[in-house]
Amino acid sequence: MQSAIVTGASRGIGEACVKSLLKKGYRVFAIARDFSTLQIENENLIKIETDLTDSKEILSLSKKIDKNLKILINNAGIGHFGIHEDISFEQIEEMIDLNLKAPILLSKMFLKTLKKNGGYIFNINSISAIKPAFFGAVYGATKAGLRHFGKSIFYEGRKNNIKVVNINPDITKTSFFKNLNFSYSEDPNSYIEPAQIAKLIENILDLGDNIVITDITIEPQKFKIIKKNIK
Repeated sequence: MQSAIVTGASRGIGEACVKSLLKKGYRVFAIARDFSTLQIENENLIKIETDLTDSKEILSLSKKIDKNLKILINNAGIGHFGIHEDISFEQIEEMIDLNLKAPILLSKMFLKTLKKNGGYIFNINSISAIKPAFFGAVYGATKAGLRHFGKSIFYEGRKNNIKVVNINPDITKTSFFKNLNFSYSEDPNSYIEPAQIAKLIENILDLGDNIVITDITIEPQKFKIIKKNIK
């Protein structure tokens, strides 16, 4: 049985990807800090509680993943927003560690196996990776960095059959915005559903081995956000 890793697997895009991959017959290694929100029970789902901001915990995963690894989905991420001088050192470090360092380390750790198996790395970036991120300079920088890393790894390893896909979604209906002062609106034409991103990954996996979609940006039909009062 082929296997997949999904980080940030307990909710949102990660949860949608877990469901999709289980239906496609993969053994899924779900990585998250807390699985209390993940209401999925399946014999092919292996939940591994891990703090991806801790390099030692990332390293420990090498002994927990089988050699049939076909897919790595780097989805875990966090955003802190505001004018740059108001973002704390701790918030900056957390974004760099989770959004950029963790996927780079995970990719390094499993790259040989993925090359051997003709596998895929999916980096769930953000539209902030390709355009200026007002009030999110560090967040945008981490996502742009991950996108550039993904492109470079593909060109470095394409002769070994590795496929690297950067997915850059705009505003998506997830709990990402729970503690932020803005969020998606209630207009269904103004946000992306997590299941739509999981479906996109399904479609890419079904395309065949002779082509690679290296970069794709997804936007809702309308741009509309709401402002919140966060105390």
